[in-house]
Order: sequence, then C-alpha cells, then structure tokens
Amino acid sequence: MGINIQSDISLKKYNTFGINEVAAHFIEITEPTQLLSAYEAGIFEKDFLTLGSGSNILFTQPYAGYIIKINIKGITAKQHQNDIFITAAGGEIWNELVWFCVNNNYSGLENMALIPGTVGASPVQNIGAYGTELMDIFYSCIAFDTLEGVFRIFYNEDCKFSYRDSIFKSEQKGRYIITEVTYKLNSSPSINTSYGAISAELKKRNISDPTIKDIAEVVSFIRVEKLPDPSTVGNAGSFFKNPIISSNKYQGLKELNPDIVSYNMPDGGVKLAAGWLIEQCGWKGKVIGQAGVWKNQALVLINVQSASGTEIFELSSKIINDVDQKFNVKLEREVNIF
Repeated sequence: MGINIQSDISLKKYNTFGINEVAAHFIEITEPTQLLSAYEAGIFEKDFLTLGSGSNILFTQPYAGYIIKINIKGITAKQHQNDIFITAAGGEIWNELVWFCVNNNYSGLENMALIPGTVGASPVQNIGAYGTELMDIFYSCIAFDTLEGVFRIFYNEDCKFSYRDSIFKSEQKGRYIITEVTYKLNSSPSINTSYGAISAELKKRNISDPTIKDIAEVVSFIRVEKLPDPSTVGNAGSFFKNPIISSNKYQGLKELNPDIVSYNMPDGGVKLAAGWLIEQCGWKGKVIGQAGVWKNQALVLINVQSASGTEIFELSSKIINDVDQKFNVKLEREVNIF
C-alpha cells in the first residue's frame, strides 16, 4: 500500500495538550507495509517524528519535517497452558487494550487502566502505574528499522527496560517505529493492591475480594479524580518523572521533611513523589498566563485555554528550578519536547 503525504497540517487534534502548531508534512500509517513505502521514498532520510495519540508530547514550534501518524489496528489472543499472549497493533488505544484483557479475565494490565496513549508507545516509555510496569508483562514487539528498512523483533531482554525508560527512548531513540506488541499475561488472575490508594478505595466500596475488573474500575476512578480529561483541559498526564535518589540522600530529606512521600525501590534507591515536591513549592493549582498546574494533581501541567507550547515549557522550567532550590532534587520531564 502506498503513502499519502499531506502538507501544512494543524497538529492541534493530534496532541493532547491541544497545542496549535503546524506540520510541514503528515503521513498516516494504517498498514505496516506503508512504512516500507515511506522508506523507499526516502522519508526517513529527512527529519521525521512518529506520533501515536500525542499524549506524551509538547510542541513548542512548527514541525518542519514529516509527522508519521501510526494508526495500525488489531488485537489477537493466544493461550499456551496458563499463559495468554496478547498481540496488539501499534495504533490501538492503550485503555481499549486494557479493557479487552479485563473483559476476557486476562490478568496483568488492570493496574494500568486509563493511561493515555497507544500500544506502540507503551514499551518506549515503559509505562506504569499503581505498582505495575510494562516491563513486567512485555513479551516482544515488532519494530520497523528506519535506518535499514527492515522489521525487527525485540524481546524483553533486548529492550533494556528501566524506570520509564527503554532502548527505544535512550540509545536508539527515534530509530524504530513499533508496529505491534505482544504481552504475556496469565489466565489465573493475580491481584495487585500494593498501592494504598487502591486499597483505600476498595475498602470504601466494601470490596474485600477484588476481581481484576474491580481493580481496573478503581484505578480508573482514582485517575479521573486526580487527572483532567484531555478533551476538555489540554494536558499530557504526568509531566515529570518521579525522581529516584539514594537512600542516604533520602534520609537527609526525611529529617527535614518528615511527611515526604516516597517508595522504596528494589535496588535500594528511593523514589520520591514528584507531585508532592511540586506541591510543597506552592505550585498546585497555580496559573501563569494560559499555562497552569492542575488543581488536583501537581504532577500535571495544563493548557488552560490557548497556551503555546513555549508557555508550558517555561512553566515547567520554573517548577524544576523551585524544586531544585528547595529540595536539591532535579526533576526530569517525562514529556517529549519538540
């Protein structure tokens, strides 16, 4: 199948911040073979950016190259003994995949309900929430190599997963376009209620023996309570990573800030709640011009109405500086900046 190249396309509906920048060239991919066509046409020798749902991106200027919009669809399931292998195309909406699995009683994705984005972006970011990370259930993916024009298979160990990171986001950033992902799930549900917010909400609902559907519903409820709906308030979810520091540094911070919110990591480090750090600096609910910090979750930056990407970026810089000054902790942006 060939490719259709459009010119001077507004990106407003293609990013959840709702930033109205323009792409010089725009290509929608609905079949993996179109990537071969794009390669043969020399598209990948020029500046290009792969886009899923645009839920983890901030445009601060017009994009002069090619936007490659991935809209490949399809979900299949195969069972092997107690394992369920779910294969989903890169353009599938993540939350729709979660509910496909929940409705079929396939356990493993329910704690990541309502995370914005597409399937193809999930391994890039090593997405995670409420005690579960993608690396825990990722089996393999097929990715198109834009340098060599071939499709490659990556297994879990090939992806070099770490907290909100992978080979696709670090050393091979921009090289590969993920067309499908396979997840290894279990037909015997294993319920994870390790995060206090989940346990508290289950208790409120008088649920003592939760199903994976209960978990997905509770997680969705918690996220809706905390996070704005991108269809009404432009945002990209969590704008910053939760920083990980040494246990020694944490002890020093704990002495000065007894209420600091933290989580112990398997390697002995300590993950801090970036939202708590930002809130302590007085940013929660604050608005500067058309950019602001969400009133219910300081980790989320918002487009109040008609902000430019530059306004939001400058706001994030002020927050990073204030947290660094107060806690000597350097926040890192989770959102990709262009």
